[in-house]
Amino acid sequence: MIQLYHGEGKGKTTAAVGGAVRAAGAGMRVVFGQFMKGNETAELEELKKISNIDILRSKENFGFYFQMTEEQKKRLTDIHNQILDKMRQLAEQGKCDFLVMDELTYTINYNLIGTETLYQFLEYNKDKIEIIITGRNPAPRLLDITDYDSEILCHKHPYERGIKARRGIEY
Repeated sequence: MIQLYHGEGKGKTTAAVGGAVRAAGAGMRVVFGQFMKGNETAELEELKKISNIDILRSKENFGFYFQMTEEQKKRLTDIHNQILDKMRQLAEQGKCDFLVMDELTYTINYNLIGTETLYQFLEYNKDKIEIIITGRNPAPRLLDITDYDSEILCHKHPYERGIKARRGIEY
């Protein structure tokens, strides 16, 4: 099935990490893929220690979308398509029972991934592996194919008081 965690609130990636750890604890082979992120995040340090979790992500940090040049957007699209292809290979080889696609919604909204290839992959695998997708503003087509749709709302956030992201809490 496909689980979707979206919305303006904090906790989407945290929910995905929790799902990955739970699945790994149950002996499932987990692939934890991050899109749009190239900077180090604290959860990766612990996920790397779990033998049945593989991590797929960019080795480059491109920053926020609105700051990227057209050349950077093209490069990031290539990286995202490579990550998706690796996910496809692992699923086909039976090496993935549980897949996290963290921040995937942005790749669709900003056209930073081959969307038709992505949707074909999701529709083909939704009955074969468990998939968690996170991000904001999911496309209507993505909402249509999900089995779980959990929206995380923000009623209050420290950013509103000028408090910056904190290691171990927001990243």
